Amino acid sequence: MKLIRFGKEGNEKPGLQQEDGSWIDVSGFGEDYDENFFGTDGIARLASWLETNMGNCPKVSKDTRLGPPMTRPSKIVCVGLNYAQHAAESGMAVPKEPVLFFKATSAVVGPNDDLIIPKGSEKTDWEVELAIVIGKKASYVSEANAYDHVAGYVLHNDYSERAFQIEKEGQWCKGKGCDTFAPIGPYIATKDEIPNPNNLNLWLKLNGEMVQNSSTNDFIFNVQEVVSYISQFMTLLPGDIISTGTPFGVGLGFDPPKYLKPGDVVELGIEGLGSSKQTARAYK
Repeated sequence: MKLIRFGKEGNEKPGLQQEDGSWIDVSGFGEDYDENFFGTDGIARLASWLETNMGNCPKVSKDTRLGPPMTRPSKIVCVGLNYAQHAAESGMAVPKEPVLFFKATSAVVGPNDDLIIPKGSEKTDWEVELAIVIGKKASYVSEANAYDHVAGYVLHNDYSERAFQIEKEGQWCKGKGCDTFAPIGPYIATKDEIPNPNNLNLWLKLNGEMVQNSSTNDFIFNVQEVVSYISQFMTLLPGDIISTGTPFGVGLGFDPPKYLKPGDVVELGIEGLGSSKQTARAYK
């Protein structure tokens, strides 16, 4: 299934994208896509409910805004420098184990909502990423059992303010958690729809120019490795997001570096996970 949420910001309803690309409202199921839904086998329960209720689900206009395809998660855990070529363009050594940082959940917005360039920013950058949605509580999980704890996958643009991230003292989270810096979606594809998340094309265009075009087969640490690794240090809850890093082609890696300005349009996508588009706006 492809899980969507639609409607005005703060009042989104749960829905589904059907095989033909159309959208339906499944709010009659009585649950949103939250921690309880994912943690109580909600995907299977929804599938069962649809067997007898699909015909009663209202159609949703494709003009309707898409929100994030899950409610605000307990945490967003990100893996830094997880593609060898991206580590090289960043001038950093290939890590021997996953580099982790948190992204503020207040940064989450819909897939096509505007990007707000933060106050005082001069180095806002883009990062197309495959994100994992946790489906079952995970603590001290082995790599062999990691997929048992995955609900599905979703497209994420890990926007980053490089001056805040790198030039200020302290941790990377300063440059990662700004409002609108985590557009998620358009939909969560349940794991049965993505047989091999470690071999997916992912791409990003800036004003129509392809700047990132790679594959998750360039991962340093693959999906099962990062789920297992992170679970050794914290409990992952249903609905949590793990963002698995970005390939080469970010603005920081250009010579000279290239950063976003108001009016820029960023389009991105991942094989099997759809595409999204954000327009950069200045902070007001």
